[in-house]
Amino acid sequence: MITGAGSGIGAAVARRLHARGDDLVLHARDAGRAKELAAEFPGARTLVGDLADPDKLSWAFSHQSLPDRVDSLLHIAGVVDLGPVGELTPKAWRHQLNVNLIAPAELTRHFLPQLRAARGHVLFVNSGAGLNAHADWSAYAASKHGLKALADSLRHEEHGHGVRVTSVYPGRTASPMQAKVHQQEGKEYDASKWIDPESVATTIVMALDLPKDAEVNDLTVRPGG
Repeated sequence: MITGAGSGIGAAVARRLHARGDDLVLHARDAGRAKELAAEFPGARTLVGDLADPDKLSWAFSHQSLPDRVDSLLHIAGVVDLGPVGELTPKAWRHQLNVNLIAPAELTRHFLPQLRAARGHVLFVNSGAGLNAHADWSAYAASKHGLKALADSLRHEEHGHGVRVTSVYPGRTASPMQAKVHQQEGKEYDASKWIDPESVATTIVMALDLPKDAEVNDLTVRPGG
């Protein structure tokens, strides 16, 4: 199951897994987006629920059929809104915390039984901001620092069930989110300067395909030369 399959890293991972014949369940925020994803990835199932409103995910899922088995749950969706602490509103804080942290926790809660049954894998695409916070990144970095804590706790809790947990911390990656960040920073965006989403997808698939006798806990991916 993949969140964020519509663009950037999530789309690159979905394309890679779809091409090799994996059974995909793609999360979508609404029915329209689900239809687009189903057309882009023939044979994939979709699951609709708004990550910005995690309180309603349980209700949304109760009206849909969930997979009986989940080999891997990939949390790749994310949002970012930059601003100094003195200007960020509660709405901006809540939106980023909901999508980037609370919704992944709620999705994980829902699918833990299926993950345990499969001795599966939960992978969180975090961010360099999940390790270090800089000026104007407080809300986003707080959500990603929290995501690291979620992953670390989950790893300890689920080790006995055979569930692997990985956090991937990409540096700046060429994606629509990065274009938005540059716009907010007032800088010119040049995709060639940043990591190709396909390169991050390669590291994610590597972590997923690692034999069961080992797991990647934390993986930092930085822009190359």
